[in-house]
Amino acid sequence: MAIPAKDEAERLPACLQALARQTDELGRPLERGAFGVVVFANNCSDDSAEAARLAADRAPFAVRVVEARLPRTKAHAGGARRIAMDLAETWLQELRAFDGVILTTDADSQVAPTWISANLNAFAQDVDAVLGQISLDEDGERLPPALHVRGKLESVYEDLLAEIFALLDPQLCNPWPHHATISGASLGLTREAYLRVGRLPRIPLGEDKALVAALRRHDARIRFAPEVTVVTSARIAGRAIGGVADTLRLRSDDPGALCDEALEPCATAFKRALWRGRLRRGGLSAMGGWRKSLHISAAAARKIQASSTFGEAWRGIELFSPQLAKRRLSPTDLPREIERATRLLRRLQEWLAAREDIEPVLGASICADNVDKSLETSDEDFGGLVSG
Repeated sequence: MAIPAKDEAERLPACLQALARQTDELGRPLERGAFGVVVFANNCSDDSAEAARLAADRAPFAVRVVEARLPRTKAHAGGARRIAMDLAETWLQELRAFDGVILTTDADSQVAPTWISANLNAFAQDVDAVLGQISLDEDGERLPPALHVRGKLESVYEDLLAEIFALLDPQLCNPWPHHATISGASLGLTREAYLRVGRLPRIPLGEDKALVAALRRHDARIRFAPEVTVVTSARIAGRAIGGVADTLRLRSDDPGALCDEALEPCATAFKRALWRGRLRRGGLSAMGGWRKSLHISAAAARKIQASSTFGEAWRGIELFSPQLAKRRLSPTDLPREIERATRLLRRLQEWLAAREDIEPVLGASICADNVDKSLETSDEDFGGLVSG
C-alpha cells in the first residue's frame, strides 16, 4: 500500500491508525502480515517521516518509511504518488507476490475499518482496479453553506448520470449500484494492471484520473465500489497544488466556479452513454452509422478502427466527434440538468421495461446480453427524452 506525504506530521498518524484498525466484514482484525504500507515522505519541512516511524512501531503491519527531496520538476502530487506506488510494486516483487494488489490513499485521509477487506472482496470479482467513495471530515462543517448546497446538487447529478450510463452501457465488472468518483484517496489496482498501463502517469495534477483513463484505454475491468469508503480532509489549506483543498478554496472564494468536467450537459451525456454502450457491445465494424451520427470524418474513422482495444477506439471517437465535445457546467446549470436527467432516467426505465426482450437486472440495470437488441435504433428515435 502506498501513501505519499508532504508536511503531514499532524494528520499522518491518524491515517496509519485507521489502517491499524482494519478488520474483515465480521469485525475480526486482519491477520498480521496481511498487508504492508509504504510512506513516501517527500520534500518535508516537518517531522512527517518521524511521525510515520513512531506510528509504525505500534502498527500490526510492516511499514517502510522512505524520505527524499524531489527536484522541482517532480515535486508535485503525481510525482510523489508515482514514487510511492513504485516502491509498493517493488516490495511486491521482493515478496514474489506477482499477483498482488497496490492500494493508495492520502496522508490526510482515514480509511473505513473494512477498507482493505472491501477492496480485496471487490478484486475477487475478477476486476483490475477498484475506486472507493469519498466523504469529507469534520472540517467540512466550517465550509460556507452555499458550498454544501452546491456539493449536494453535484452529488445528485453525478448519481443520475452514473445510473443513465449503467442502463445504456452496462458492464459486468461494475454492476449497479455504483458511484463515479475517481480519487487518489481510495484507488487500487492489481500489480499486473499497474505495469500493463505503464504505471501511474507522472503529472503535476490529476494523476488519479489519468491513471483511470489509461486503464480504460487498455480495456481494464474497473469497479466503482460504494462499499469501499474513505474520509478525507476538507481543509482549504492543503499540500498538493490543484488537490481537494485548492478546489474547496476556489469554490469558497468563487461560488460560480465551473463544475468538474465529468458533469456535462444531460443531452451530451445521454449521447455518450448510448453510443459507447452500442459500440462496446456491437463493435465498430458491425455497428453501421456511427461515423455519420457522430460527425466523424472518414480519415479519423480509419484511425479509430485501427485501434487495438475498444478503450483506445472510444478515446479516438471522443477526440474526433464534435457531438461528444466536453462542455463544463456552471453551478446555476445544475437544477435544470438534474430535472432533465431525472426525466430522462424515468422515461428510459419505462421504455426499457416496456420491451418484451429486456430482462431487468439489479433493479434499474438491464441484461447486457439483451440490451443491444433494445437499442437497435439511433438516439434520434428517443425523440424528446433529453429536450427541454
